[in-house]
Amino acid sequence: MLLPPLIPGRLVRRYQRFLADIELADGSVVTAHCPNSGSMKGCNHPGSPVFLSLSANPARKLAHTWELVQVNGFWVGLNTMLPNRLAEEAILDGTVQELQGYGKLRREVTYGRERSRIDLLLEGERGRCYVEVKNVTLVEEGRALFPDAVTERGQKHLRELMEMVTHGHRAVIFFTVQRGDGTLVAPADAIDPAYGRLLREAVQNGVEALAYRAEVTPQQIRLTERLPVVL
Repeated sequence: MLLPPLIPGRLVRRYQRFLADIELADGSVVTAHCPNSGSMKGCNHPGSPVFLSLSANPARKLAHTWELVQVNGFWVGLNTMLPNRLAEEAILDGTVQELQGYGKLRREVTYGRERSRIDLLLEGERGRCYVEVKNVTLVEEGRALFPDAVTERGQKHLRELMEMVTHGHRAVIFFTVQRGDGTLVAPADAIDPAYGRLLREAVQNGVEALAYRAEVTPQQIRLTERLPVVL
């Protein structure tokens, strides 16, 4: 996925979840939209190099969006609107070999008894495959951890995926690691132990856990390599 031209800066502070003050190269400070509602643990240190996008929409309250931050020498993709598109691209171009062989792909399809919306629904002669995509930005000692904050919504998604398996469908939890220094994916048990327990239960009951790492640069983000999921 190619990124629009980005503007370099340095993080001053992130606050109120969706706001970040960024110092630009000329010394001016702008308030940017932060498109990530998680804790962003490890990715919000003041002084970190960042990149912003600039919207041409005059109706937007904040023209800038915080897209990337540099952590330990690696660029990290923060925008939680991108992982679904990254996963879709990687499925369609054959990068994700595990999800090939379906003739149709639909987005945001309502399903399940809790009325969730599945990120990607694959359909074809192989049947149906429900793919729930998760964005991973937290890495500690090479381990990419999810979630970075307690997520009741994420727990609901796991329950919905397990239900699809009982109906004879394929169900996949797909972790998109938007940074290059993760070597494996694991549940962040210290942050949300309930999610970790439910993820293990889901896998034991037939939900597949896949993880792919992205190559992130100021020019593009693309999924390149499968990572092991260690439970």
